[in-house]
Amino acid sequence: MRHALNERFLSLPSSGNDETGKYLEFQNEVRQFAQRNCPDDIREKVRNGEKVTRPVYSRWQQILCKQGWAAPSWPKEHGGTGWDLRQRMIFEEAIADFDCPPLYHHGLGHIGPVIMHFGTPEQKAKYLPRIIDTSDWWCQGYSEPNSGSDLASLQTRAERHGDHYVVNGQKIWTSHGHEANIIYLLVRTSREAKKQDGISLLLVDMDTPGITVRPIETIDGWHHVNEVFFENVRVPADRLVGEEGKGWNCAKYLLERERLPPASVAQLVRQWRRVAHLLWDSRRENARDRDYAALDQRMLMLAAQIKGAREMLASAIDDMMQKRPLGAKPSALKLMCSLVAQALTEVALRVTGPAATQRFLTEQGGQTDAGLWLQNYLFTRSKTIAGGTTEVQRNVVARELLGA
Repeated sequence: MRHALNERFLSLPSSGNDETGKYLEFQNEVRQFAQRNCPDDIREKVRNGEKVTRPVYSRWQQILCKQGWAAPSWPKEHGGTGWDLRQRMIFEEAIADFDCPPLYHHGLGHIGPVIMHFGTPEQKAKYLPRIIDTSDWWCQGYSEPNSGSDLASLQTRAERHGDHYVVNGQKIWTSHGHEANIIYLLVRTSREAKKQDGISLLLVDMDTPGITVRPIETIDGWHHVNEVFFENVRVPADRLVGEEGKGWNCAKYLLERERLPPASVAQLVRQWRRVAHLLWDSRRENARDRDYAALDQRMLMLAAQIKGAREMLASAIDDMMQKRPLGAKPSALKLMCSLVAQALTEVALRVTGPAATQRFLTEQGGQTDAGLWLQNYLFTRSKTIAGGTTEVQRNVVARELLGA
């Protein structure tokens, strides 16, 4: 059982079909590359569940860049691989299986595709290569203190003064804002009858005068998110993406792609394996003192849910490749991945026991295995909020199924 589940998840159907053979050959190539080229210290950080920061992401990205794989989802004309969606899924599964970091999403998965679709030729030439080689490190300026799930109600404003916009307002929950050198920023450039109108998208250097970044302390003890304040920040007008007042189209384009999660499903497989190893090690040490039947059952149920998520993802990828509508599949996947990620860390916490909490509160507690599991548990509490709350995702699924 220890390795069978993982292999079953990674394997593709075997047949005499030439296309299937092509994907199997590609899978072997990626797995061999991941096994040979990911540095051991990076692999150890990922395997242990430590927080991955910009230096780690960047090193791995540069290794992929030398291989020509730095932008798996991008077309070749913009420096990408030109892989289809099924190849992207295989790539994500393979690098996760060998404890390589996931790709940094803000540049490659979020703003990069938006610039390709809505940007000017000059913006494409300037920004896309810098995403690939990690010269630019992006963060997202979307959520505000009173505009989270209802993003269209945002109030940060940008007023046009000649060849510049002047930005005033605040963003919150800005992931990696303390590491980023540039932010893609939704602002209100006019007030129309419909709140989705009058929103624009700007690209803003984080060292521009008037920007202040303040960390938000979270219960896991890691530094993920920030408040970002804008006070009379002058942004060149050529940093506008698309048309003024039509930034909501850019936001929707980004969010539609954000919620189809090949990386999230692949990381769940890796996380399941980590928790399973923890459970097996605990059983070997404490078999006489503990009953593991309930935890074993929980792990089997979670394995089934991950298998279901992978099948749904494969179905959604096939829909996209065949130009069929996705319906509620992205929301259902986001919902399932969030809940399973939380459940896996709950199992881990049951295995490590209450001593993990006490060790975590000590000065070096976060550096122990048990402390890292507790940090992962606390971090995954945000999974059902970040990127679209559970309540929002359930409403989307309900409307699709019931037509309400």
